[in-house]
Amino acid sequence: MSIPEKAIKNNAMTLDQFKDKHYGETGTKKRDVLDAGYENFKIGALIHEARLEKGLTQEELALKVGTTKSYISKIENNIKEVRFSTLKKIVELGLGGHLELSIKL
Repeated sequence: MSIPEKAIKNNAMTLDQFKDKHYGETGTKKRDVLDAGYENFKIGALIHEARLEKGLTQEELALKVGTTKSYISKIENNIKEVRFSTLKKIVELGLGGHLELSIKL
């Protein structure tokens, strides 16, 4: 039995069903705000995880990128949105990675 079938059988909801019910369907203003907030949260969480994997402190990452520890902290904790140019520096210069971007229509 697949997870959605199990969820229906147990009277549970998938995450998308929950968001549809409480925030509206994709494309509605309330849902778009929620989804945009999640994407910002996800970026911060990914940076945090990668930084720890590389064994760097926020201060060490900030020095490599040319920014402040405070700014890195704000990005990781979803307090401040990161600019694309800064995100690229964080990933490439600070973490030694490669940033990939895609557009889905």
